[in-house]
Amino acid sequence: MNIYYTDLHFKEVKAMAKTSVVKDMTTGNETRLLINFMLPMLVGNIFQQLYNIADSIIVGQHVGSDSLGAIGCTAPITFLFFSICHGLGMGAGIMVAQYFGAGNEEKVKKTLTNSFYMVALLGILLSVLGVVFTRPVLELLGTPANQLEDAVKYMHITCAGTIAVAIYNYASQVMRALGDAKTPLYFIFVATILNILLDLYFIIDLNMGVEGAAYATIIAQGISAVGSLITAAIINPYFKLKWSHFAVDAGLTKLCLKVGLPLGMQGFAIAVSCVILQAFVNSFDENVVTAFTVTSRVEQFVQQPYSSLAMAISTFTGQNMGAGQEHRVRKALHSSIAICGVISVVMLVACFGAGELIVRCFVEDLAVIKIGTMGLMIISTMFFPLGIIYVTRGLLNGANDSAYAFINGGIEVTGRILFSVLMVFVVGAGQWSVWLATGLTWLLAGSVGVIRYKQNIWVEKSITREKICA
Repeated sequence: MNIYYTDLHFKEVKAMAKTSVVKDMTTGNETRLLINFMLPMLVGNIFQQLYNIADSIIVGQHVGSDSLGAIGCTAPITFLFFSICHGLGMGAGIMVAQYFGAGNEEKVKKTLTNSFYMVALLGILLSVLGVVFTRPVLELLGTPANQLEDAVKYMHITCAGTIAVAIYNYASQVMRALGDAKTPLYFIFVATILNILLDLYFIIDLNMGVEGAAYATIIAQGISAVGSLITAAIINPYFKLKWSHFAVDAGLTKLCLKVGLPLGMQGFAIAVSCVILQAFVNSFDENVVTAFTVTSRVEQFVQQPYSSLAMAISTFTGQNMGAGQEHRVRKALHSSIAICGVISVVMLVACFGAGELIVRCFVEDLAVIKIGTMGLMIISTMFFPLGIIYVTRGLLNGANDSAYAFINGGIEVTGRILFSVLMVFVVGAGQWSVWLATGLTWLLAGSVGVIRYKQNIWVEKSITREKICA
């Protein structure tokens, strides 16, 4: 039975939001809200990137290059698991944001519990599947014989801890959906610092090798997951639950799967497209491969402000679509595009003006530096379309346009394949094809995102559309 909320109740819920860590994004200046919300996430994302570099250094220096390579071989599997967990967590976040925007406190709380059940069960299922099928999958992926055993050991431990990753993602997504970007940031700091300390202890002091790196990761994320939930229960009024909120609601569970699974598959498709492109890159000489690796690292940093902005507009869209304020979503997109423009110009100038210096931070080989510098200049001309991909994806995901998740993933896969073939065999661009294919895929995906937005299909997708009172 539908629950209808009066204007009085709606105002009471909004008043509660203003007196807590919860951030109501249905009122106030759109640009200011987006910037204030994205900044904590940007800091957290950059912090995680720095951790990834530190983690690689610790393993590479104290365990060996083969062990580091073994961990790298597990990346396709771990990214797949992460994408599924992230997608379902994001699905829960979209539902929470829209119900919050509609002022439907009961639905928010029931969604919190029912989505938690689903995420926890999924984490357990993935843990079991990962442990059972790790070795055959790694063998299927062609893991080098000298790295296979370390890769299996690492994956057995990390797969067993998938439940921690799932809950950690869930907690971060639902807190952000309620407008709280700072608490997840604090626990990113906790997880990162704890992970590095445990890496040093397990790997250097206890000499546990790749197993130590795996244990460090799941322990840090497990502690942060539990800590996030406990903190939310203390400071967030929407986590003040009654026994009635813990009842299983099959409808909400199915809806969360319907919203979240396409988002998980979107991430998986993007990962597949990157694997395909990497295989294409490997067909060139080692200087090109190394240069592409360097520019990919730079891309990861470039994408952080876009990614943070996308999460901000996703939450903004969810809340405002729930509140029936489509006009604010459109204004937010215009603001986001302007922000993307500023970021893209800064990055473009940096790559053209200091591209060689940036590449030299990673390598010393002159041939690699020359190729990498030109590669950076090529892709930097397409940073703006990359930003458009992120903001349109964030808006459409936040509006619950789940079909676009499949469309976007398909474009990423087919675009990288088709443009790679086109650049090599038709245009004859040689080694520069790998960067041209990347940039053109961004241009295509960004254009499709704008077209999908202009079609206004997303306007009809709000899960609360029929439940918002007049």
